[in-house]
Amino acid sequence: MEPINLAEKFSLIEHFWSPKIVAEMNDSYVKLGKLKGEFIWHHHENEDELFLVVKGELTIHLRDRGLVLHEGELVVIPKGVEHCPVASEEVHLLLLEPKTTLNTGTEINDRTVQAEWI
Repeated sequence: MEPINLAEKFSLIEHFWSPKIVAEMNDSYVKLGKLKGEFIWHHHENEDELFLVVKGELTIHLRDRGLVLHEGELVVIPKGVEHCPVASEEVHLLLLEPKTTLNTGTEINDRTVQAEWI
């Protein structure tokens, strides 16, 4: 039970779209990620996802609209909702999601990563 310095942890992340685990709470992980560019359309069948923008601006495209998150803003994407995150400039993101959550949801491809601890 020690404080976690987010700036220090973000400095350890080398690759975009490769979230890292920094803490666990109950059956969920707290993950940090750096994003830039466009991800893929995907959904999570059994997991809600909380996106909190720490730095930058993130657009999360939904099939019927786009959500723009500024620094300090968060949104919960409910399970089953198709979404596609896009960051035109580098974004630092905190995710809170169940331990079973894959970054690409039900889509398994070359962008699928197993989150590691930092």
